Amino acid sequence: QLVESGGGLVQAGGSLRLSCAASGLTYNTYTMAWFRQAPGKEREFVAVVGRSTVNTDYAAAVKGRFTIGRDNAENTAYLQMNSLKPEDTAVYYCAAGSAMLYHVRDYYAWGQGTQVTVSS
Repeated sequence: QLVESGGGLVQAGGSLRLSCAASGLTYNTYTMAWFRQAPGKEREFVAVVGRSTVNTDYAAAVKGRFTIGRDNAENTAYLQMNSLKPEDTAVYYCAAGSAMLYHVRDYYAWGQGTQVTVSS
């Protein structure tokens, strides 16, 4: 089970930190990713972190502004979002998978999502 938290309303240029708490799985054997889905759009890849914190990758739209990480001792993942833009408004989902991949179909455990709204 994955449970996200930390979403909310923020002004453009502001920051938010999303967290994802995992239970019921051997956490350090999974890669963890964040996806987002804006109204009327498909769910899209945002960021991924490998089983350790060494390997990460980001969508071009968020590179340099967002940072993904994980704490294997606490079974949590996070997404630090800085310099937020109105186009970052979406429901953000964390997901667990077996490799650092970029498509929804490659992940088999999902959270319920947390809303992020960025006002201009």
